[in-house]
Amino acid sequence: MEDFKQSANHFVKARFGERAQNLQPLAAGDWSSAYSLLLDGHEAVIRFGNYVADFEKDRVMSTYHSEILPIPRVLEVGETENGFYAISERVTGKHLDDLDGNEIRQVLPQLLDALYELQKHDLTSTQGIGLWRPDGVGPSWGAELLSVAEPRDRLAGWRERLDASPREAQVFDAGVETLRQLVPQLPECRGIVHNDLLNRNVLVDGGRLTGVIDWGNAFYGDPLYDNAWFLYWWSWYPQWQMVDLRGILERHWDKNGGRPLQLELRLRCCLLHIGLDHIAYCAFRERTADMQRNAEQVLTYM
Repeated sequence: MEDFKQSANHFVKARFGERAQNLQPLAAGDWSSAYSLLLDGHEAVIRFGNYVADFEKDRVMSTYHSEILPIPRVLEVGETENGFYAISERVTGKHLDDLDGNEIRQVLPQLLDALYELQKHDLTSTQGIGLWRPDGVGPSWGAELLSVAEPRDRLAGWRERLDASPREAQVFDAGVETLRQLVPQLPECRGIVHNDLLNRNVLVDGGRLTGVIDWGNAFYGDPLYDNAWFLYWWSWYPQWQMVDLRGILERHWDKNGGRPLQLELRLRCCLLHIGLDHIAYCAFRERTADMQRNAEQVLTYM
């Protein structure tokens, strides 16, 4: 960690000089590391990573900032000797993951409303569905879901590692086959999906959203995917088990025109995909216990 901080400090001083002060590590994720700093007297965050598209997505998404959906403004994206960096405004608050039951009851409806409002933006300047890059090009929604079984640049060798766990590999293949049977029945729904709303990517202060950050996993697809995200991960958060998540979602849908068409089918496909994606991810990261837990959860959707 100290070596990373020294490297970050060297870059910041070379790039910004005395404009930058008080560099401090914030967090390190799988794809980037983050530091807080004062830049021209204002609180900011600098992130370093190998995938500039993640930072460019944050920059594009910051143009959708609103009072209801606070997405911090990206000030600069550039290249380092070893990768890329992005500077953004800093937002502060408590992470959604750390809220207790009463707090999540208050905040989650706000987040669902904010994501619903996001879908009202005109997306006609982009085409396709799939893992989103700034040009918006992608395959059909069904094809994107089924691509969960394909090789991926960021998870090189995930399938070989999964095959070392025969039971989880069997569950994965059965889940893909179930998904393959279901996707022909899906409607083509196209909106913006964050796809990572936990993992410390939503901040809250005083019962209000202060920031929705890290849009690196965002894609164009069925907006119900972000609803399914909470349904999938809810049981992993012991402090939320007394909260009626499905009731919160039902009230949200009722307020916004009623239950979405083909709701259960769409949710089931999203839940299957989330589980399969994380079996692959955990296999790649060699997180055996989490891979096994995801496999058991996938079985419940088949």
